[in-house]
Amino acid sequence: MTELDVVTLLRESLFVTLKVSSPILITALVVGLVIGILQTTTSIQEPTIAFVPKLVAIFVVIVIFASWIVRVMTDYTRNIFYMIEKI
Repeated sequence: MTELDVVTLLRESLFVTLKVSSPILITALVVGLVIGILQTTTSIQEPTIAFVPKLVAIFVVIVIFASWIVRVMTDYTRNIFYMIEKI
């Protein structure tokens, strides 16, 4: 395994991590922003109010994107095994 292979593997792993986690992180960001704006406009300063909507939204996103996440991770794992096979 050359240095180029290691760098390629590292780049792919970071890209797959970003790709898999981005729907969940973006959802948490958007829901948190919306709840924060609502809390600011209504002058409710309770930090626990944002927790339940974020949790529900993240759960829904995981259910919706679960098959895609599994497919991306399976493809990545298969590529790693093919790289091992080439060595």
